Amino acid sequence: MKLTFLGAAHEVTGSSYLVEADGVRFLVDCGMFQGGREAREKNRRPFGFDPAALDFVILTHAHIDHSGLLPRLVADGYRGPVHATRATCDLLAVMLPDSAHIQEKEAEYARVDRFGESARREANGETARDTAPLYTVAEARAALARLNGVDYDLEIAPHPAVRCKFRDAGHILGSAIVELWIGEGAKRRKLVFSGDLGQPARPLLHDPTPITDADYLVVESTYGNRDHKTMAATEDELVEAINDTLERKGGNVVVPAFAVGRTQDMLYLFADLSRQGRIPKLTVFVDSPMATAATEITFKHMALLDAETHRLMGRHGGTAHFRKLGFVEDVEESKALDRIKGGAVIVSASGMCEAGRIKFHLRANLGRRESSVLITGFQAAGTFGRRLVDGAKQVRLLGEDIKVRADIYTLGGLSAHADRSALLGWLGHFTNKPRRVFVVHGEEDVATGFAATIATQFGWDAIAPTGGRSVVLD
Repeated sequence: MKLTFLGAAHEVTGSSYLVEADGVRFLVDCGMFQGGREAREKNRRPFGFDPAALDFVILTHAHIDHSGLLPRLVADGYRGPVHATRATCDLLAVMLPDSAHIQEKEAEYARVDRFGESARREANGETARDTAPLYTVAEARAALARLNGVDYDLEIAPHPAVRCKFRDAGHILGSAIVELWIGEGAKRRKLVFSGDLGQPARPLLHDPTPITDADYLVVESTYGNRDHKTMAATEDELVEAINDTLERKGGNVVVPAFAVGRTQDMLYLFADLSRQGRIPKLTVFVDSPMATAATEITFKHMALLDAETHRLMGRHGGTAHFRKLGFVEDVEESKALDRIKGGAVIVSASGMCEAGRIKFHLRANLGRRESSVLITGFQAAGTFGRRLVDGAKQVRLLGEDIKVRADIYTLGGLSAHADRSALLGWLGHFTNKPRRVFVVHGEEDVATGFAATIATQFGWDAIAPTGGRSVVLD
């Protein structure tokens, strides 16, 4: 059996792993790289294998860094099934066309000669291929036709030589740990992919499912070098940011948030903190059609949510705890939000500030001392959000140079990723020592450091493979 690490190796985005064994070849995840020109180039490079030769694809969850190259895969010849949980399939029906729409719009924008952009592209050696969309909405819809929805904990046989189960990963709605049994008899091997693991005791979702054994384990390490703030400390900081911005300074609160998962987390927290009387009832605008759809899908899958969420949201969906909760669809409505000078909380995608409507809300508020920006999730290296977290005093956004005067709050305790202690706690459930552990989905120093921690604490053979590396598993 051979395992090749195509992405998310010594980096956080682009998750994709090729497994070849016993006459079967398949992918686990087919994610998009995110963050700057280098990531765009990686997304356009050849796959390094023949998509038509794959037997099947398994997706751990719907986030674009795990699913976003699926339309390219299908456009390049893949014709097999794509297995994922039912909630993941529902989310992808929204997320992949939205991703394609962004690709088309940004390609259109790149072709327009503004502020000498044509000359810049020529000087940088960019070609017409660089300004073509990575894939189209039609190609995204073709990819959706390959999806096969599967329930948690149900064993499926995607190939005669493979058995598979999806376990709840507690990361976002529908996210899964994947257990795979490959081969038969004495040659049978168990391969486990953690996917992205959630942080225990967080809003909305159940804790990650414990796994007790594997021959080979592929585990994420996004926050493998540190622990998150406690939820109590995070709520305190959120209360301070909301009250200081809205009541003392009179500005707006802009919240870049992943449309899936983080937006719903924030709505839960706003409702809960208002119910407790720690913040006033808020006027909240969710300005992301995808986030609106994802919220509807979340309520469709209420059975996957935890008991606390059921108690808070009830039949009214939590709206009783808001002054106003508006879901913005129309572009003109979105533009009107940027004329609001104070009193609004604007939640918009993308979570790393790389695309979508959030750019316009940041342009309208970053230069205002009375406004604040709440960073609520991981910001990959090279992204606009990462520059804000790193303390940039001036940024270029939508062709404008903007001085950063707004307060920037980083609420690390809201991460949907397990922190160092939670990752080690999840690994601690293994009762049988894996033959080898591969640490992925972490920046280079984090992944290598977490592999060393696993080796020291558990005595396991753990490494952090580089991108493109193949390993033979006996």
